[in-house]
Amino acid sequence: MIDTSSIDFDKGDGLVPAIVQDAATGAVLMLGYMNRGALEETRKRGRAVFWSRSRQRLWEKGETSGHTLDLVDIAHDCDSDTLLVTVRPRGPACHNGTLTCFGDEPRAAATSIAFLARLEGIIAQRASDKPEASYTAKLLAKGTHKVAQKVGEEGVETALAGASESDDKLIEESADLVFHLLVLLKARGLCLSQVVDKLAARHRE
Repeated sequence: MIDTSSIDFDKGDGLVPAIVQDAATGAVLMLGYMNRGALEETRKRGRAVFWSRSRQRLWEKGETSGHTLDLVDIAHDCDSDTLLVTVRPRGPACHNGTLTCFGDEPRAAATSIAFLARLEGIIAQRASDKPEASYTAKLLAKGTHKVAQKVGEEGVETALAGASESDDKLIEESADLVFHLLVLLKARGLCLSQVVDKLAARHRE
């Protein structure tokens, strides 16, 4: 994490632009501005805090919607006058409901694996908004034990498909299993990146 004393706030009359990036997908989520107080509060709270130029006050992203940006790291550029803030978003980053302030399509190198992070964001949005027609919202409303039961059922179906059914069937059941696992992680307040971090740690051992 950077030393706040190294940031050149004077160049922008006390403010520096803060580019916010999803730590899981690499997608650029939004652009905000920070003064020294916002940067210090971000580090202290572990969530992104900005300076609102229109309201002339500090504001924490998600303070009304609950769609906060959990801090992973902060870096500055070569001139020490721009910040790169990497985060784990809890729901859509934009007040309009899109995953980023630049739309729903992440502006990053597109990979099939990156879609998992996007799907995780959609699940978080369903959990927050609770739309009546949403299967995800209805499942989460039944509680963690019911979600865990579904993961168990999908695991068995995936194993059976792997043992004796077609490749297409195995892929289909695997997709169901991964989806319900993401829902279970959400129900427990966890995220896919924590699972990836554990895998990475094991690989280093």
